[in-house]
Amino acid sequence: MGGSGGGFFGGSSNPEDLIQKLRKEEETAQDQAFETSVNEIISQLLTNYNDRDRETIDIHLETIKTALEKYIYGTVDLIFGGSVQKHTYVDGISDIDTLVLLNNTELEGLSPTQVKQYFIDRLKERLPQTKITAGKLAVTIKFSDAEIQILPAAKYRDGFKIPSPNGEEWSYIKPRAFARKLSEVNSANNSKVVPTIKIIKSIISYLPENRRLSGYHTEALSIEVFKNYQEEKSLKKMLKYFFNEAPKHVVKPIRDKTGQSIHVDDYLGGEKSLPRLLIADTLARIGRRMKNADGSKSYEKWCDILGK
Repeated sequence: MGGSGGGFFGGSSNPEDLIQKLRKEEETAQDQAFETSVNEIISQLLTNYNDRDRETIDIHLETIKTALEKYIYGTVDLIFGGSVQKHTYVDGISDIDTLVLLNNTELEGLSPTQVKQYFIDRLKERLPQTKITAGKLAVTIKFSDAEIQILPAAKYRDGFKIPSPNGEEWSYIKPRAFARKLSEVNSANNSKVVPTIKIIKSIISYLPENRRLSGYHTEALSIEVFKNYQEEKSLKKMLKYFFNEAPKHVVKPIRDKTGQSIHVDDYLGGEKSLPRLLIADTLARIGRRMKNADGSKSYEKWCDILGK
């Protein structure tokens, strides 16, 4: 009478084989626990970003609109043209790019510089304790709980006219064209690209200023990186993929789909310029840190990368 010989685990009853199998199962369980814990902290970060107080933002925007409308004829409408429209806003990090659409007002005949100065004067009357500054394109209002960036605009053809990059003239843009392309890439990747961008922006925000990408550039770069993405649709995998692939794309200019300028990243200079190479190196370093954190199965290293 012979036994089956399979042993409790099946297969060989050789003790060394059983030990090896036990170790393999233990490693698999540890890998799964590690992946779960890191994905949980990423999801937690995302939840925190998504829980921003939209009611507070709306109150700020209504204050801005009222202040600007008070002394002019015609109407002023606020149109989300940036990270709010694209759902890539990160509280405390990303600007709320809002187009201030001037409808049949006397401001339409002024230069961008004059319109921005009008905005500043009116807003300072209404918000005397709030820091308000003008850049080449926009006016930034720094509230205690949000930083809102407003761009003067006028309806033109199927888009808008906003200040040109030099801030002196008006240029024609189509902001919805870019939002549409981002939406297409996001849909093709199980709606994971937009939340991945939020985490990317958060990670980048901890870098020195000369090593950071602009918010718009980050979004355009993400389109390039993920437009043919075929791997697992998880936030952790997509974060690693971005920081591995982005350095290859950032060294050369990306064409601007809104028409605002020739390239979205003109601020970095030409192909393989020093600023581009520095940012490419920084992104690659983050990618290597993620790889090392996975190699050592270090939850703490991932938390450090994520700023937790």
